[in-house]
Amino acid sequence: MLSVLRNRTYRHLFGAQVVALVGTGLATVALALLAYDLAGADAGAVLGTALAVKMVAYVAIAPVAGALAGRVPPRALLVAADLTRAGVALALPFVTQVWQVYLAVLLLQAASAAFTPTFQAVIPRVLPAERDYTHALSMSRLAYDLESLFSPALAALLLTLVPYGLLFAGTTAGFLASAALVVSAVLPKAPAADRPATDRPGGGHRRAAAGSRLFRATPRLRALLALDLAVAAAGAIVFVDTVVVVRAHFHRPAGAVSLALGAYGAGSMLTALALPRVLARVSDRAVMLSAALALPVVLAATAATTAAAPGTAAWAVLLAAWALIGAASSAVLTPGGRVVRRSAADADLPAAFAAQFSLSHSCWLLTYPLAGWLAAGAGLPVTALVLGALALAAALGAAALWPRHDPDALPHLHTDLPAGHPHLAEAHPTPAGAWSHRHRYVIDRDHRRWPQPA
Repeated sequence: MLSVLRNRTYRHLFGAQVVALVGTGLATVALALLAYDLAGADAGAVLGTALAVKMVAYVAIAPVAGALAGRVPPRALLVAADLTRAGVALALPFVTQVWQVYLAVLLLQAASAAFTPTFQAVIPRVLPAERDYTHALSMSRLAYDLESLFSPALAALLLTLVPYGLLFAGTTAGFLASAALVVSAVLPKAPAADRPATDRPGGGHRRAAAGSRLFRATPRLRALLALDLAVAAAGAIVFVDTVVVVRAHFHRPAGAVSLALGAYGAGSMLTALALPRVLARVSDRAVMLSAALALPVVLAATAATTAAAPGTAAWAVLLAAWALIGAASSAVLTPGGRVVRRSAADADLPAAFAAQFSLSHSCWLLTYPLAGWLAAGAGLPVTALVLGALALAAALGAAALWPRHDPDALPHLHTDLPAGHPHLAEAHPTPAGAWSHRHRYVIDRDHRRWPQPA
């Protein structure tokens, strides 16, 4: 897996991702503690609303960033986003009101919504080989996992020395270091004639919506969105309610919040390490659906744990549940980039990744406030049961949407292309006057609808 780091460009981009995530991880712990100071036992509702604001920024900004990605140099977009995030992070220690938390989160995450899909679309061009790209996806997942594991541990150490407000300084340093590494990388350029295959007349609005059209028309991408909903249902209880579970239910100190988040990160990291070998033998569909179907079971166990007395045994079960949620989430999210890549033409990758980013975060936009408000109003056991039911429905929906037999190359007919069209060079005429051929099938200008199964 580490062989991909021999590529200098990828090595610098991966380094940028890592240092930015470490800074973000410090901010995550500090924001949770800030919310607890501002709202006490209602911190889950405050944090849930703040994360909903974050999702609004992601859903609204990412498609616009995808439309810009093919027209603005990616280096400029990435560096501008990092510098914006660093500037906002500088203001976070001075937040004293709940509404200020919401405003800071909105500005910070709007910049992140421009950064992440641009970053994701660059990687397939840096590492075009399927094996290298799979390793890069696992490395990216490991970066997120190490952030979940290392950043909370670092935060716990720093909290013994400094007030939590100073953790935001680490966020600023991470974003500045990320910008410097992006500047030092030599990014590949798309061919000058590489116009997005889904482009139609209509300007920026149509370009921004191109990725969403890909998701609507491609069965496996619709299933991917359902799988994202299952992950969001399980992940929401981790990211929104951990501080309430640890502090209010188990009555443990602030450092235990880092331990619980670290358990989630450890489960995810171990899964990401194993996935390249697993995916070499097992299909993306089998791995992702199996993991998604495990999430409702873990959430049912979480409901039982939070309904029980807060003893040492219950605490151990909670840590195990968080680790299992991390493992299953990683098994769904890591192969997601492979699914997007095989479902879009190269020119459409920025739009496809932007749509995946936006649509997947719309799932979190639903589950984050649901986790916060349910925990505040109905209690943690009910929250886990409701989110578990949502995860189960989403996983079953994905299984129905994603065909069992899903090859890249599909036979299909063309009835709307004239004879002599370049795309019909290897096609054969049919008695009905159509043209028939078989090739890797993606939605583009020549293929507007998914072909019906034979």
